[in-house]
Amino acid sequence: MTKRALLSYLFFGILFSSFALAGGYTYPAARKDTAVIDNFHGTMVADPYRWMENQDTPEIKNWIDGENTLTRGFIDAYPNREKIKSRLTELLNYTRYSVPERDGKRYFYSRNDGLQNQAVLYMQDMTTGDSSMVLDPNMLSADGTWALDAQAFSDDGSLLAYGISKSGSDQQEIHVRNIDKKSDYPEALQWCKFANIAWKKDNSGFYYNRYPDPSTVAKGEESFNNKVYWHALGTPQSQDPVIFEDPKEKELAFAPIVTDDGKYLLLYVRRGTDPVNAIYYREVSSSGQFVHLLNADARWDLIDNVGATFYFNTNLNAPHSKVVAIDINHPEPAHWKEILPEQSDALSFAGMIGHSLVVSYLHDAYSTLKICRTEDGALIRQIALPTIGSIGGISGHNADSLMFFSFTSFLFPTSVFKYDLSKDKLTTFRSPIIKFDPSAYETRQEFAQSKDGTKIPVFITMKKGLPLDGSNPALLYGYGGFNISMTPSFSSSRLVWLEHGGIYALACMRGGSEYGEAWHEGGMLGKKQNVFDDFIAAAHHLIDQKYTSTPKLAIQGGSNGGLLVSACEMQQPQLYGAVICQVPVADMLRYHKWTIGRFWTGEYGNAEENADQFKFMYAYSPLHNVKSGAAYPPTLITTGDHDDRVFPANAMKLAATMQAKDAGTNPVLIRIETKAGHGAGKPTSKVIDEQADIYSFLFKTLNIAY
Repeated sequence: MTKRALLSYLFFGILFSSFALAGGYTYPAARKDTAVIDNFHGTMVADPYRWMENQDTPEIKNWIDGENTLTRGFIDAYPNREKIKSRLTELLNYTRYSVPERDGKRYFYSRNDGLQNQAVLYMQDMTTGDSSMVLDPNMLSADGTWALDAQAFSDDGSLLAYGISKSGSDQQEIHVRNIDKKSDYPEALQWCKFANIAWKKDNSGFYYNRYPDPSTVAKGEESFNNKVYWHALGTPQSQDPVIFEDPKEKELAFAPIVTDDGKYLLLYVRRGTDPVNAIYYREVSSSGQFVHLLNADARWDLIDNVGATFYFNTNLNAPHSKVVAIDINHPEPAHWKEILPEQSDALSFAGMIGHSLVVSYLHDAYSTLKICRTEDGALIRQIALPTIGSIGGISGHNADSLMFFSFTSFLFPTSVFKYDLSKDKLTTFRSPIIKFDPSAYETRQEFAQSKDGTKIPVFITMKKGLPLDGSNPALLYGYGGFNISMTPSFSSSRLVWLEHGGIYALACMRGGSEYGEAWHEGGMLGKKQNVFDDFIAAAHHLIDQKYTSTPKLAIQGGSNGGLLVSACEMQQPQLYGAVICQVPVADMLRYHKWTIGRFWTGEYGNAEENADQFKFMYAYSPLHNVKSGAAYPPTLITTGDHDDRVFPANAMKLAATMQAKDAGTNPVLIRIETKAGHGAGKPTSKVIDEQADIYSFLFKTLNIAY
């Protein structure tokens, strides 16, 4: 290169390399653009891999190919990878059912016979007992990467509006099926993302919310200006009138709900993922203005209505939540009636079934189930559950005497139960049969002490009689954010880990809702470091109690959990033996600029607009805390090329930065899945391949005998 050419490269701040050596591995070339520097409130921050944010260039495609080749070579060199995949396939090959939902005189449920890429939707006639298939999403695409998303049945069960997600995208294309004729109407509704569908009781059509046609707005504005539309059955989308919009508040989103009696149309009004919402309503028969019933000063979840009285599950002045009744003819707070006061445990679900209140609480992060009176919330009975575990998918109507729910735990495969409220009788409705004996294993709950003294629940599952001498491999999982609780759940893929002497631990950290809204607030915005401290405390607990030791301790998390494990890796890299970082939010200074990242500013903050928030976000942002010369544990980062929730550049920039700065001898690899998104709707074949790669990576790097 001539001196003039070299000066030209330096002037534009662009440095190229044909290879990068770090950690003893030859990584694919990753150009560093040293000219890209941003001023955040007086602090200059370099962003040398910003070019990776353009996902359509030959340069990034070549880098992805090179990284995938390197990762495949490392994992495929592990001699037992195919044995792990074979066992995963065997463990996952069992019939799985969803909780049935009643519409009219029909029950609808999904079933996966075992290795089907997507679960199939079925219907059972309550009169004849006959079952028939409604829709098989495996027929929508040859490779099984198209999945059902939003589903809404008409009140009589004759019509189905369903969304199709392609290759893992959050975008939905809504179609309408005549269930009896097994055929679709001609219309297809576009530009639907996180759409809610609410049928009118006469089957004439439905309300739904969507974003604008991307071709009609400026780049970056695709996820603004959500609106509610009315769709008349059998008409083109172009004729759908707008039912509600708020042009002055372009960041708001609206979810339409029609009450069970068909009389009222409610709108849930949200700003991003903030844990508060407003409620608007009007009668379905009206074309007038919506009434602003409740402000966005708390979370308001409609339970049901009895005439003009609406029952809500809310955390207004009740961090653990309560149930209130509001007469919309007298909506002033002075007239509200508290039906079920706040309890010491957090209220996670409330429904009206069989003219009773069905409520589920979280007690130290596991579920309890109670039946209460709707008049005053008095306890009628508590339903005994099989073990410490989690309830999900409770279904039933106020007029029904039967309700269904799912139950799961670490050693209890997800099963469907039927409860007859009139007879107080609980029976197993669907129970899977798997090729695994759970009786040889146990689950314990212990409590780690975080940095500030807060007790953190930790569930620990392992073989009975496993010696606690620090030699066992352990996998610690966590999430810690967005008001999402981490509770006991079953995973067939996790059994491969347990079978080979592995310990699985789940930490229930602040940021979730295990102990109500105060627990959530204790792990968001400027208190986000609490979450990392909680997770680190859980890791130390496992080591201190001799369950494992640093060389055998792996940590894992996805999405916000990917942020968790990567931040903890940057803060204490010497504590872990391996890291599995899946679809992470990693660039905390720019995450809000991509896809739907702006929805999360209420949880994380906005470093660009707020100087105080920049300080605490910059302090923990994984991408900006990779240290030159540090020795990081073996790390596997994953993402999907169609992830339009957490932009893939988060994972890619983190991987490139770690590869360039790491001075250790351990691999830092990235696995970029094609035709895959954030995880929802991923076909079974891809799930098995991904899990086989993750466990092969762990078995290889932690030296676990297979």
